[in-house]
Amino acid sequence: MKPDTTTPPAAVAGIPGIDALQVAGRRVLLRADLNVPLDASGVADDLRIAESLPTIRALSAAGGRVVVMSHLGRPKGEVVDELRLAPVAARLSELLGAPVAAATDVVGTDARRLVDKLDDGQVALLENLRFEPGEEANDDGFADVLASLGDAYVDDAFGAVHRAHASVVGVPVRHEQKAAGLLLAKELTALSRLLDDPARPFVAILGGAKVSDKLGVIDSLLERVDRLLIGGAMCFTFLRAQGFQVGSSRVEDEQLDTVTGVLERAAQRGVELLLPTDVIAADGFDADADHRRVSADDIPDGWLGLDVGPETVERFAAAIGDAGSVLWNGPMGVFEWDAFAAGTEGVARAVVACSGYTVIGGGDSAAAVRKLGVSEQVSHVSTGGGASLEFLEGRELPGVAALRG
Repeated sequence: MKPDTTTPPAAVAGIPGIDALQVAGRRVLLRADLNVPLDASGVADDLRIAESLPTIRALSAAGGRVVVMSHLGRPKGEVVDELRLAPVAARLSELLGAPVAAATDVVGTDARRLVDKLDDGQVALLENLRFEPGEEANDDGFADVLASLGDAYVDDAFGAVHRAHASVVGVPVRHEQKAAGLLLAKELTALSRLLDDPARPFVAILGGAKVSDKLGVIDSLLERVDRLLIGGAMCFTFLRAQGFQVGSSRVEDEQLDTVTGVLERAAQRGVELLLPTDVIAADGFDADADHRRVSADDIPDGWLGLDVGPETVERFAAAIGDAGSVLWNGPMGVFEWDAFAAGTEGVARAVVACSGYTVIGGGDSAAAVRKLGVSEQVSHVSTGGGASLEFLEGRELPGVAALRG
C-alpha cells in the first residue's frame, strides 16, 4: 500500500474507537460487512472478510465475546438457502485461525444458544440479517431483540453505514457502549482527507453507467476539485448535451438540462472538466461484438460506446500525473469484457503511477484495481461504493450519526 497518513485515531469525527470500550467478558455485537460473492466452492472473493479481521481480532484479544452480524445479498425478508452465511463463517474461521460458530437464525433460539455459550475471546456469526423483514424496515421490535444479544455495539460495516437499517441505526441507539471499528474509522479518516484539506491539484475521475447516480457527488466535487474527468456510459449524456452525435450510446435524456448546468458551473468555478475525445464503439452490447475506435463526438448510428479510447486515456493520464489528490469512482467502460477493458486499465495504471494521495471509491473501481493486481499500490481502496459517494456528497451517514447519539 502506498504510504499515507490515514491511520485512524482512537476517535474519529467525535465517535469513540474500540479502545474506549470495556469488552472483557462482555458480548459485543459487531456489525460487519461480509456481503461477499459465493460460488459452488464457497466464498469467491474474501476481501471484505479480510478487511473485518483487525477489528474482530482486537475485540477477541481484549476478551470480548464477539457476536458478528452481517447481511448477504437481497433475500428481501425471506430465508433463501443460497444466501446463508455458513460458507462465510467457514472462511472467516480459516482466516481468523479460530472456530467461528454459525447460527441458523438471526434472533431465534439457535442464535441465543450460541451467544449464551460464548466464552471470552470467542466468535460467533448470526444468520443473514436480511432474512428478517425487520432489518431493512428498522422495526423497533426486531431491533430490541437484536440489541439484547449484546452488551456493547461496534459498527465496522462501512459499506452499510448509509442504510438506515435495524443493525445499523436501531441497535446502536439501544446501547450506551458503542464505537466505530477499525475499518470504519480508517474509511472515515481516509475519505475525510478529500473533503477537509486535499493536496492540490485535486483530480476526481468518475465513470459508471448512469450520470443520475453521480449528480450529488458531482455537485459536491465541483466545490472542491481542480479537474473532473468523466468516462463510462455517463459521459454520453454530457456529450449529447454539447450537441454531439453519440449513436446508440446510453443517454439519460431527462438529465440533459442538468448536465448542461454542470458544464456551466464547472466553467464558472474554473474546474477543468475533461470528457472523452475518442471511444471504443461496438455494433451491439455484447462481449464479442464488432468494435472499433471512433471519435467521441461522431459515433455512427446503431453503434454504442463501450469504453474510452487510447487518446482519451493519454489525456486523462496527463491530467492525473501531477495530482496531489485523486478520487476515482466508476469504470471507464465495460471492463468485465476484455475488448472494452483497456480504458479502465489505463486509468488504473495512471492512478497507480501518481505520487499523490490516491483513493479508489469502492464498487467497480475497487474490483478493477483488484483485477489488475494493483490495489496495494494506491493509498486507500474503499470497501463501500455507495457509502463513499454519499460521504463525499457531504451527507450525514445514518450509521455514523447513530454512533454519536
